[in-house]
Amino acid sequence: MSLSVRQILAHQGYAFPKLLAFRIQMVLSYQMMMVAIGWHIYELTHDPWSLGLIGLAEVIPYMSSALFLGHAVDHYFSRKGFATVAALFLSVNAVMLVLIMLHQPAHTVMWIYGTVALTGFARALISPSYNTLFALIIPRASIAKASGIGNSMFQIGLIAGPAIGGLLVGFANKYVAYEISALLALGAAISAMTLHVKEHRSHAPMKVFASIAEGLQFVRRTQVVLAAQLLDMFAVLFGGAVAMLPAFVHDVYQMGPEGLGVLRAAPAVGAIITGLWLAKNPIHQHSGRWLLLAVAGFGLCMIAFGLTTTYWLAAVILAISGMMDAVSVILRQTILQLATPDGMRGRVSAINGIFIGSSNELGAFESGLTARLMGLVPSVVFGGLMTIAVVGVTAVKAPKLRDLHVSELH
Repeated sequence: MSLSVRQILAHQGYAFPKLLAFRIQMVLSYQMMMVAIGWHIYELTHDPWSLGLIGLAEVIPYMSSALFLGHAVDHYFSRKGFATVAALFLSVNAVMLVLIMLHQPAHTVMWIYGTVALTGFARALISPSYNTLFALIIPRASIAKASGIGNSMFQIGLIAGPAIGGLLVGFANKYVAYEISALLALGAAISAMTLHVKEHRSHAPMKVFASIAEGLQFVRRTQVVLAAQLLDMFAVLFGGAVAMLPAFVHDVYQMGPEGLGVLRAAPAVGAIITGLWLAKNPIHQHSGRWLLLAVAGFGLCMIAFGLTTTYWLAAVILAISGMMDAVSVILRQTILQLATPDGMRGRVSAINGIFIGSSNELGAFESGLTARLMGLVPSVVFGGLMTIAVVGVTAVKAPKLRDLHVSELH
């Protein structure tokens, strides 16, 4: 039986709100840090290519460690222990950025890329630990509703983090933004440590490569999981224009970092509205078709964003793209949680992180590369067209996803 929203929040001694507190503080910390880093590097280089390299610097350590960390979350000590470690690691990373700002070492840009690389390791721990804790706290019948609540809180962080980060950089300085980022990550570590949840181990530890292979085989055999991950990965890879926002703000709209904060936050405004609606009205029927339509809508929004030269119209378009993205994210998370066995959540979440999380950074690299080859605006329009093409291919090649009803997975 599905719980009400109030019952979900109060379930197991308010464990879910504590988990959400961990997540939103991590999102705030990360987003503020990355906004400050993006502006910092563009100030030093004035080159869109350097913005693309930020994504590459993060994705390499992320992808190289995610599968091993997913195995560790499934087989070793507590999930909340891993969440705490990730938060502490991110806090230390922000402190390192403060030290770089204070001392301005030679080759400052390379030092900043180094801290971005360390952030990749922290992010590789966040998804497996959060998703396994989520599944331990929330009953299966209520996962769709809880996913809507969780995504809305996540999107609040995506709004507040970039907006606060941009305002701090614009009206204070990058030093303050990095400091507050460190404090928020420390707060996330404290939230994780106060979380009380029973963690059951129903399987014996496996050798690491056998364990990773088991997770990969599960994803490969389960078409709805694999297709949903591939769809979102390629949509974000080609359609994500966020990495190029500093260039649009600086060169197209002729604004400062406060303008960057608003545009970075705009997609999350739409996503929060959609997430709150879906928490009350989860999509149980024709879920696969809604997923495909949402990703296609996201691609159309990217084309419209690339073609507009009006700042506030761009913000509205990005907000609509956030609505489309929220439908995709919530449906994909619901499919992932309901289709994955309990003892495999860490590994499948890590694989999902490689598909989805790394696509943001690879997408940033792709955006920087295509911007250099095609120009800023054509690169964004090209990405939107490719996103729509990916939806068409998925609809044909993955009929189980196209015809999926989430209610069938309960």
